[in-house]
Amino acid sequence: MNPFENIDIEYKERYVPDIKKEVVAFANTEGGTIHIGIQNNGTVVGVDDPDSVMLQLSSALRDSIKPDVMSFVRIRTLQREGKHVVEVQVDVGTGRPYYLGDKGLKPAGVYVRKGSSSQPLSDEGIREMILQTSGRTYETCRSMNQALTFSTLQQEMEKRGQELGEAQMRPLHLLDADGLYTNLALLLSDQCEHTIKLAIFQGRDKAIFRDRKEFSGSLLSQLAEAYTAIDLFNKTKATFAGLERTDKRDYPEDAIREALLNSIVHRDYSFSGSTLINLYDDRIEFVSLGGLVPGLSMEAIFMGVSQSRNPHLAAVFYRMRLIENYGTGIGKIQRLYAADPVLPLFESAYGAFRVILANRNEMSEPTPVQRESGPPALTDSKERICSLAKKAGSVRRKDVEETLGLKTTAAHHLLKRLCEENRLRRVGNGRNSRYEPVN
Repeated sequence: MNPFENIDIEYKERYVPDIKKEVVAFANTEGGTIHIGIQNNGTVVGVDDPDSVMLQLSSALRDSIKPDVMSFVRIRTLQREGKHVVEVQVDVGTGRPYYLGDKGLKPAGVYVRKGSSSQPLSDEGIREMILQTSGRTYETCRSMNQALTFSTLQQEMEKRGQELGEAQMRPLHLLDADGLYTNLALLLSDQCEHTIKLAIFQGRDKAIFRDRKEFSGSLLSQLAEAYTAIDLFNKTKATFAGLERTDKRDYPEDAIREALLNSIVHRDYSFSGSTLINLYDDRIEFVSLGGLVPGLSMEAIFMGVSQSRNPHLAAVFYRMRLIENYGTGIGKIQRLYAADPVLPLFESAYGAFRVILANRNEMSEPTPVQRESGPPALTDSKERICSLAKKAGSVRRKDVEETLGLKTTAAHHLLKRLCEENRLRRVGNGRNSRYEPVN
């Protein structure tokens, strides 16, 4: 027998409760064997009552380690140098990370084997192990926080005449096969770690900051509170045609609702940042983390194709009648602005997705973008830009401003749209940027 402790060998002179930590470490790493009744230097001292030790050990492991690790543990008594030694063989578990139930999925509860010692695993290491071993999406992985409460979710379910118990949590994917809370449960719990940040600016840029709000708690409460806060700034403008009065809000309420739901349901929650909402005098922007689901293009989105990053979260929202048919949100927003001169803008970048809604009562300038179907000036402007680029070999934003008499924002959006249409390509960055014809 190897007289030295190693990555897969641990000696204990006698049974101590701390052995649970060693079992967790072996199950999370490469497996290993614990010998009870042997000193660190390899000297066999034995145990007086091996049956009692085995009973005590198996009971402690069954009650203290989550998820259940016992199918990967074998406990038996051996004879070493005429003395009784209890041997505990631990295989690598399939439910990693294993952790001490009273400590939770935190470094204080999750251990791995490094050399001849068992050491706590960092928060980042725990997340990585969850993703590696589960092979599942973020929302179906086990939550690192198991001390969750659901007062908001309970209230919202009761409003809709629905119950919330273990029988409902399992089909909703709030509990996994081991009866532990998933990340979806975390998102809907009162302890949700993600937030929505609302910033209000004076004017059309970020030069003058007016106010900020941050919404936390269950995604359901964040949704309600964020919508209420935005609604306070959604002013109503009255116009008159003779004696007839027409009231028009800055933003269609349903467009705000759909954009807000989109930013919550489809964002990537494996990122720790907040969902951002920026409110300006002329527009409101919704920025969510994650960008488009891999394999999905903006063209497919506009065709009505939907591939949710968080299908179980979307299913919960659908069940609670917060969303309608999947894949209809963007089309609905477009229809709500169909009669206006400025269409909503949908932008996807690596790691982020942005929806820009124009203030319908502040449409004096063609920003963020005019309707693609009209007025004809938009098509003419784009053709003039392409013609200018072909003649000169490239065009700069300043050239577009001077030639077409546009302001900086309008010129920028036209050039960006031409790049999205693959008619121009951008070369360089910042002030040195220029746009060349693709063909």
